[in-house]
Amino acid sequence: MTEPAGETRRKTESGGEDQERPTLADTARMGHPREAGAGEARKAGAIEFQGVTPILRVGSLAASLEYYVKVLGFKVDWQDPGIMASVSRGRCHIMLCEGDQGHAGGWVWIGVDAIEPLFEEYRAAGAKVRHAPTNYGWAYEMQIEDIDGNVLRIGAESKDGVPMGAWLDARGQIWVKSATGEWTRKDATK
Repeated sequence: MTEPAGETRRKTESGGEDQERPTLADTARMGHPREAGAGEARKAGAIEFQGVTPILRVGSLAASLEYYVKVLGFKVDWQDPGIMASVSRGRCHIMLCEGDQGHAGGWVWIGVDAIEPLFEEYRAAGAKVRHAPTNYGWAYEMQIEDIDGNVLRIGAESKDGVPMGAWLDARGQIWVKSATGEWTRKDATK
């Protein structure tokens, strides 16, 4: 099989057999060329999906916009004051909705080219770093929390030769991967 230019694939164990699969960073790209069934859907005349824009519930649209712009480096694309707005940074778009459309504490995964400079930028700007950059099999990522408890999981390609780190879940519990490949809650391993 010929890989598209720039496509990164990793081997993973599934059902006892090694299978190639794209990393999470690969699949987060808009317009990913290797979507399962994409060619068949177009041939059948189905509507092609263009991407996804998450909507995060916020308590105060004005305060959230200030945080996303001044601390996280987004720009405001449009807004209906007190109701809804769209912010973006690069090809990443997020809609913020005041007091509606979902529950505070949503999670969004955002793919980027590099984590370290963004981590330093966010620390200097006073962003709430929920989990520092950590290497996993799917990506090298960090967790940034907004003022409403929504979490931005921001990741780049995994780092080869760097061990997999501990995972921080939504409840604040830490999980570690055992030598057998199973995730175990850290306090349960004492």
